[in-house]
Amino acid sequence: MLNIGGLNEGVVIDHIKAGGAMEIYNYLGLEKLDCSVAIIKNAKSNKMGKKDIIKIEGPITVNLDILGALDENITINVIRNNEIVEKRTLELPELVTNVIKCKNPRCITSIEQELPHRFKLTDRENHIYRCMYCEQKFSRRR
Repeated sequence: MLNIGGLNEGVVIDHIKAGGAMEIYNYLGLEKLDCSVAIIKNAKSNKMGKKDIIKIEGPITVNLDILGALDENITINVIRNNEIVEKRTLELPELVTNVIKCKNPRCITSIEQELPHRFKLTDRENHIYRCMYCEQKFSRRR
């Protein structure tokens, strides 16, 4: 069994769909942070079969709740003094900005590069978001 040392202070992003850790790493801009980051890919999981995990050492100021748009099965564990002080499950956020990109080549976001990519949750049950500019559908259904 793979063993990665415990965290004194930091965040563990757990239950990431296997293979999804790098997308989350890039989205959060973790390469810009001056802290240790461990990415565990394809860890064994009783619940999921396989999963990815990201461990971030030290306090971070990134809004992790928005990760629900990328993968609503993710759990966030906040660690202080070697203890889990908070465990959060994520939900699908109503609005997301610059998390997912509009794929419609005729969308204003394709032409006006500086415009934010904004999506609204239009169907919670089927995990469907729509672009607020052109109504292009985005679905993460697995």
